[in-house]
Amino acid sequence: MSEANKQVMRRWFDEVWNKRNTATIDELFAAHGVAHGLLEEPGTLVRGPKDFKVFHEQFVTAFPDISISVDDVIAEGDMVAARCSVSGTHQGDSLGYAATQAPVDFKVMVFTRINNGQITEAWNTVDFVRMYRQTGRM
Repeated sequence: MSEANKQVMRRWFDEVWNKRNTATIDELFAAHGVAHGLLEEPGTLVRGPKDFKVFHEQFVTAFPDISISVDDVIAEGDMVAARCSVSGTHQGDSLGYAATQAPVDFKVMVFTRINNGQITEAWNTVDFVRMYRQTGRM
């Protein structure tokens, strides 16, 4: 199970983020799935594929050339941890502030629970501080 779950995680970053294949969100993010740590408002969760697609659209509009490299993946049972490197250029206004054309690079750590080939819960730690500094928001 652990190896199959690692492949789900790698596929998620490759297809959803690098290839912008939003149909993969419906396939790999459970209808009842929950993602923590993606929105600025404390306690606000991304629930299900529909909510995730809204977050995804905002992010790829802000960074249309976003690229995510999976640096490490570790799995035990239904839990998978991934450490990723993100790069792109801030070209869109969709994050609530004007595009700066600034290049960004930052790290993401995510722990996911995967059941039956779908992400049912994800805990994301995104280095938004570094991203905001690089785009002049901080």
